[in-house]
Order: sequence, then C-alpha cells, then structure tokens
Amino acid sequence: MGTVVAATKETFRDLVADGLVLVDVWGPDCGPCLALLPEVERLAGERPELGVVKLEAPTARRLCMELRVMGLPAFLLFHDGEELSRLNGADITPAKLESWLDESSPR
Repeated sequence: MGTVVAATKETFRDLVADGLVLVDVWGPDCGPCLALLPEVERLAGERPELGVVKLEAPTARRLCMELRVMGLPAFLLFHDGEELSRLNGADITPAKLESWLDESSPR
C-alpha cells in the first residue's frame, strides 16, 4: 500500500525532487478537497510508481503563492522536481482526477 506523505514548506522541495509525484494542495475547510481524500489515498495504494504528497494550503501560504495555486482543490504533478501539469477547481471528480493523471504522466 502506497502512502500519502504530508509536506511542509520545509520538506516540499525534497519530496517532489525525485520521480513522479502527485501533490494534493488542500484545505481543512474545503469540502471538495475532503471529498477527494479517499481517491487520493486509493491512487497512492494502486500506483507504486507515484509518490503522493499532501500540502495543507493554510499552513504553507507562501509556498502556495510561489506555486501560483489560486484555488482549492489543486493537484500538481511533478517529475524530478519539475511541474508537468496541474488540475484545479471545485468540480474535480475522482474520474476526472484519474484521467488527468493518466494523460499527464510521462510514458
């Protein structure tokens, strides 16, 4: 079972530095973020090649500004420290998240 790692502003860069990493930028008051949590955990368990990192936006405001995260939920896909793609908005469904991940992942 893959694990979901909680990132802080201090650990974020190290966590996305190697391999393929999905970053879930979320907030405790964001209903869509909380609704997608089981899907994020499922993806972590089903995709061993994928690192999964959760970044709590209210505790990392400056980092979110650097990343230009404008709304929640937001998903960022990194490969070896470089952002490949992002998906954000309150209308993200589990199916939309999975298809975006499939389309955005390097082959």
